[in-house]
Amino acid sequence: MTTDTGVDLVAYSPKDGEARTIQVKTNHKAKPGGGSGKSALDWWLRKDSPAELVAFVDLSSEKVWLMTHSEVEQFAQQRSGSRLHLYMYTDPTARPRKKDRLSHQWEFNRFLLENYVHITFSIQAAIKTNQPAKFYKTGA
Repeated sequence: MTTDTGVDLVAYSPKDGEARTIQVKTNHKAKPGGGSGKSALDWWLRKDSPAELVAFVDLSSEKVWLMTHSEVEQFAQQRSGSRLHLYMYTDPTARPRKKDRLSHQWEFNRFLLENYVHITFSIQAAIKTNQPAKFYKTGA
């Protein structure tokens, strides 16, 4: 596509016959939070993103976290105008300012692709019927 619509992938689950839109956000590797803090992964997302799901990717570890847009709104630690900021400390010694939020990478384990995709796409049922979910790339 020649324009960025906010949807990078469309995934289809044959189990429920539904297609879901996904926006992919990537990080090359963890970096110091705020430029000089503890090591963290972070991503920015537009509040008005049209995608149903957001895939947060860490290229250095090849990990992917999958969240619904409403979960991103719920767990984003910062909001700035029309954007949401989600981060995960990779340094276990990091001491977040607010204790009532998910902040460390391990606290997001339930959203790891391998732990979450079966809920969203009914993958277990699809595997039993020998019909894997299909993914279609829609943007550059």
